[in-house]
Amino acid sequence: MGAVKAAVAAVGLAFAAGAASVAAGRLASDVALKAPPGAPLPTEPRLTVHATAAGRIALTRAFASQRPGTYGLTGNGTHAVVGDVLDSAPHAPDAVVRRLERVTHGTLEPGDKVWLTPALHIGDPRTALGLDQDDVEIPGELGTLPAWFVPAARDTWVIAVHGLGATREHTMNVMEFLHRHHFPVLALAYRGDPDAPRSPDGLNHLGETEWRDVDAAIRYAVRSGAERVVLLGWSTGATMALRAATHSALRDRVAGLVLDSPVLDWTATLRALAAARRTPGALLPLAVRAAQGRTGLRPFPVDQDTVPPGLRTPTLLFHGPDDAVAPWGPSRSLAAHRPDRVTLRTVRHAPHGAMWNADPKAYEEALRRFLTPLM
Repeated sequence: MGAVKAAVAAVGLAFAAGAASVAAGRLASDVALKAPPGAPLPTEPRLTVHATAAGRIALTRAFASQRPGTYGLTGNGTHAVVGDVLDSAPHAPDAVVRRLERVTHGTLEPGDKVWLTPALHIGDPRTALGLDQDDVEIPGELGTLPAWFVPAARDTWVIAVHGLGATREHTMNVMEFLHRHHFPVLALAYRGDPDAPRSPDGLNHLGETEWRDVDAAIRYAVRSGAERVVLLGWSTGATMALRAATHSALRDRVAGLVLDSPVLDWTATLRALAAARRTPGALLPLAVRAAQGRTGLRPFPVDQDTVPPGLRTPTLLFHGPDDAVAPWGPSRSLAAHRPDRVTLRTVRHAPHGAMWNADPKAYEEALRRFLTPLM
């Protein structure tokens, strides 16, 4: 009898441990599947404001605060723009001084907790950039998708798609450049974004289903007079653009693809985000399995999924080795397997989704060269 009780107890403990592991894996998968738009990804460290002065700000010395380039700086109710590190400026040993370009909202005080973001602008193209803009509604699979349309003269439109941890405000980084070169721009909010429909399960599918909203945007553009479109996406938005270019019934209208920090291996991205939340390594495979069970996503071999056989579109790919969210190995693979279609621009010292921020002039020059034949 005692042996039976012991066996029952052991089974109960094993069941409880298994249930706890499943719950832990599900919780760990939330970091990617429930990433809220506009909230910082866990890979982005919090920094402390040490001091501010005319045109300068001192921040906690960290790898992130020493990145070259131009970034948004966001805190509780605050948004600013910071430029390059000022090495010659006086500073404490534990601080880094950067150029403070502007404070767009709120105030910055010593002790404030802030983080760097790729998005330089808040608001909409009219209020942030002074561009003519129409608020349009795109009929989507799940309902109406709000979008900004910035008109211009060309009949090749650029459809801009943000990614993880961002909103369509991120697309404004390149909007002035595109407008200067007379490209109409359509920047959409897709399922899960503010004012857009939710996915039926309330989860991000990391581009697997969201690409259909990009397809809806292509249809809208063609109905509205676009002869061709260029899809420009960041992060999972780049994944969506790639899928639309190979799966859409209107893929022949896609004249070009611009992919910034594409998520080409969702399992690696989920593991990276969960690890950044200090998920124990033993639970990371459970997080992948939980994500798989909740969304139907499948792990894939790189050479099969990142090199779609239907990819016929000229593609410009911006990515680099310092991306802690989407490893650039699959991007290199894609470029190596399709040199006839894919050009990889390696950007160093740039975090996920921020290839433009590291060197805006070089990024825009590469973009200009790529877009010129597509005009």
